[in-house]
Amino acid sequence: MKFGRIVGAVALALSLAACGTSQSATTEAESADSVLKIGASPVPHAEILGFVKENLAPAAGLKLEIVEFTDYVQPNTQLDEGLLTANFFQHKPYLDDFNSSKGTELAFVAPVHLEPLGLYSKKITEARALPAGATVAVPNDATNLGRALKLLADNGMVKLRDGAGTAATELDVTENPKNLRFQPLEAAQLPRSLEDVDAAVINGNYAIEAGLKPASQALVLEKGEGNPYVNGLVVRAGHEKDANIVTLGKLLRDQRVKDFIQQKYAGSVIPAE
Repeated sequence: MKFGRIVGAVALALSLAACGTSQSATTEAESADSVLKIGASPVPHAEILGFVKENLAPAAGLKLEIVEFTDYVQPNTQLDEGLLTANFFQHKPYLDDFNSSKGTELAFVAPVHLEPLGLYSKKITEARALPAGATVAVPNDATNLGRALKLLADNGMVKLRDGAGTAATELDVTENPKNLRFQPLEAAQLPRSLEDVDAAVINGNYAIEAGLKPASQALVLEKGEGNPYVNGLVVRAGHEKDANIVTLGKLLRDQRVKDFIQQKYAGSVIPAE
């Protein structure tokens, strides 16, 4: 009889322990699910998310984990694979091109800010001083290459074929008075290329990260009004209306975030309207 009681007690203890373990695992899973894992470029995206994480997210009931990337491919690849909840590093033309070329289904949720693309040089101090035959480094991804060529065209350095749009390439250059030579490079490498080329068209985030000041040091700079290259929050298609994503999108567009962007970046990053 005593043996039976001992066996029963052990079984009950094991059952309770298993139940406790199951409840603990469930609690841990729920806790993990409540954390939004966001991929971002270090500057300014991760800095903006850091401001939200410290100042706005707690009151909104959000927990953010910020994962930094220094390239434009892995944040989308890892989001597509489910390793991230969302990412924040790109504009919609780049996203559309990525979806088309990679077969992914990622969706743009909320516009946050614009990083004006600029032309920089360590050899000249004004764009009109660019010499004949100068080498100009440009981004090598499709949308930012077209964007760079449009910047040069808008400032009278080249002329593009009518209708070339954001997909413009060197083949769409119809007039090149100074016979500029274009050197496509990975966007992250462009700041370092300034030592070797006459000028480079550099994305705003990489310019800031390299210590450049777009608002004051760019020889020419994109205008913000009507600019389609606004950076924003991106998720896997079908998750745009998830409650936490909607909340995060609202926080990223909060006036306090706009004030932070204006104060910290002094015109080098422009809040979206």
